[in-house]
Amino acid sequence: MPDVTIAILGTLDTKEQELSFVKERIESLGAGALLIDCGVMSDPAITPDIDSREIARRGGSTLAALREAEDRGEAVRVMAEGAREALLELTESRRVHGAVAAGGSGNTWIAANAMQRLPVGFPKLIVSTMASGDVSQYVGISDITMMYSVGDIEGLNQLTTTVLNNAAGAIVGMARMARPGLETKPTIAISMFGVTTPAVKAVRGQLEAGGFEVLVFHATGTGGRAMENLVGQGLVQGVIDLTTTELADEVVGGVLSAGPERLEAAVRANVPQVIAPGAIDMVNFGPTATVPARFSERNLYVHNPQVTLMRTTPDENVQIAELMARNLAGADPELVTVVLPTQGVSMIDRPTAAFYDPAADRAFRDTLQARLEGRLPVVEVEAHINDEVFAAVVVERFLDNWERHRQSARA
Repeated sequence: MPDVTIAILGTLDTKEQELSFVKERIESLGAGALLIDCGVMSDPAITPDIDSREIARRGGSTLAALREAEDRGEAVRVMAEGAREALLELTESRRVHGAVAAGGSGNTWIAANAMQRLPVGFPKLIVSTMASGDVSQYVGISDITMMYSVGDIEGLNQLTTTVLNNAAGAIVGMARMARPGLETKPTIAISMFGVTTPAVKAVRGQLEAGGFEVLVFHATGTGGRAMENLVGQGLVQGVIDLTTTELADEVVGGVLSAGPERLEAAVRANVPQVIAPGAIDMVNFGPTATVPARFSERNLYVHNPQVTLMRTTPDENVQIAELMARNLAGADPELVTVVLPTQGVSMIDRPTAAFYDPAADRAFRDTLQARLEGRLPVVEVEAHINDEVFAAVVVERFLDNWERHRQSARA
């Protein structure tokens, strides 16, 4: 009996030879292989463990209908949905311990949609002709591993067998890799940017000393969404949303928005949290040449050759505060506290620094306090966000909320 079994997702109508090779290499390592056919146009010579008729049915259609329509886009959509449902069921029943796929853009999309639903930590690998470019649409907020195929995955030759052999070894190795034995601790998520790193380090140190495990998420849009996804899955028991800069990108039109619903996941999950306006003084763009022309006269700061920051204005900060207040609607005042530094919200928002603008910061604070008055506790701290005194207040308020949550759970 194999110690692990790997699900292989692919379109056998175009990649039967290549996926059969992956199956053989996985089995040569003593692992099991379960082949899922996501192809549409013809039946394979081999018999998959889950055939394309079943995948189409799970996707809400029939294989006959997809073949008759000859609509590639619709076929990919249906098979992606069907593959997702099949793979999720196999994972939840523990029939498979890892998943691998190989192919071009169509199969990559099908496999990625299926794998994105799987929990963090479950081994997932896609060998793709698309893996050397922007893979954000395939990876999303999951931990999918992408492997570039170098050449097209067409036939077995010196190149394809080398890459596919490595993929087989990689997915079996991941599936067999035991998780490290770590002490189970309450898990707290913190959002961070480079310009709020000192604050996050100080908060993390105090929490870890107090017996918590801390997960830090880079507030790059995908980072915020990944954090909220884990909160929604119940894998995080508390949140210190120190760096809410993604709201600035959402309001102003930067490239690192996490979506208009940012902050809502922790409210829905009803977990203890503290929120601060870390880096809401900036909107993110790529290289300077990519900054929209309408912002050419604004206060711009080259963070590095690939990142240009733009200082938010008082009017924009009012809008950011209003969005934050709306997204905190329904938050439990016993579990959620907003902590506001009065002397700057990032490394470059302090006297003599590029983004120092007390009026803009004050516009945010005044608006947020007005919108949250009577709804949530708001604490002002006469400090910069990266000062140790600010971190101490954040931790103190979080621990108060944490204790009330524990008492409520025991009641």
